[in-house]
Amino acid sequence: MTEFTNSRLLVTGAGGQLGRLAVEELLARGAQNIVAGSRDISGLADLASRGVEVRHLDFDDSASLASGFAGVDRALIISTLSANRAAHQAAAVTAARAAGISYLAYTSAPNARPNADAAGIADHYWTEQAIAASGLDFTLLRNHIYAETVVGAGPILASGQLFDATGGNGRNYVTRADAARTAAGALLSATGKEIVDVTGPSPVTQEELAALYSSLTGKPVTRIGLSAEQLLEALQSAGVPPFMATLLVAFDQDAADGHHAIVTDTVERYSGRAPQALRDFLLANRAALAA
Repeated sequence: MTEFTNSRLLVTGAGGQLGRLAVEELLARGAQNIVAGSRDISGLADLASRGVEVRHLDFDDSASLASGFAGVDRALIISTLSANRAAHQAAAVTAARAAGISYLAYTSAPNARPNADAAGIADHYWTEQAIAASGLDFTLLRNHIYAETVVGAGPILASGQLFDATGGNGRNYVTRADAARTAAGALLSATGKEIVDVTGPSPVTQEELAALYSSLTGKPVTRIGLSAEQLLEALQSAGVPPFMATLLVAFDQDAADGHHAIVTDTVERYSGRAPQALRDFLLANRAALAA
């Protein structure tokens, strides 16, 4: 595939976990002209010292969008986590097109759709639509649920109970590192227009996850299946913010419908390595399981 190592490459959200990893991967793969955009650039001084251009880029600030995308050839838009992210991200796409960018990669979600019950997943759909309507080349990276979400399972281990509304179906966890390597690889090489699922090597059910917790920690954990309504009520009772609670339930509903059990070669194709299995990831992060 064509390599864009010498093109000016922008990563938005570079101060976040995924964005930072993507910039690091671009550096490791020899990219010569990287721009790191973030609404808070205070933590990016080390990247600047390594030759990365740091720009203030806030999706709420149209002026910063214009200056942030200026002179860029190809951009990776890292999806935000806000209640109005569809509007934020549509503004970013508009700014990218106005700046003359030729290609956009975007971190989306599995089964992006406009349904009202899709909660924050619908935001991904509308962002995908904005990108498709822009006329630019693109790669829509439908990242499956991050493996990092199942680390820090202290409350689960303490209670011995893992609640979910997945209907017993699996989800194909992918690590942030694998997702970032994939995004960087797309930014460096992808052409045309494509939608791809970014997955781990095989689906894992919540029953299997409970067994992993038990075997790795020595603490028995039982998976308890709930309806979507019961899970939403439990999350809200636990103080989870409404936007996040609805999003988590929508993710479980999609898993129940089989949308998270997809297996693809996207990670290997764009990163050059096989994705890490969930068990191996948990083994590597065993010390953090009970956090």
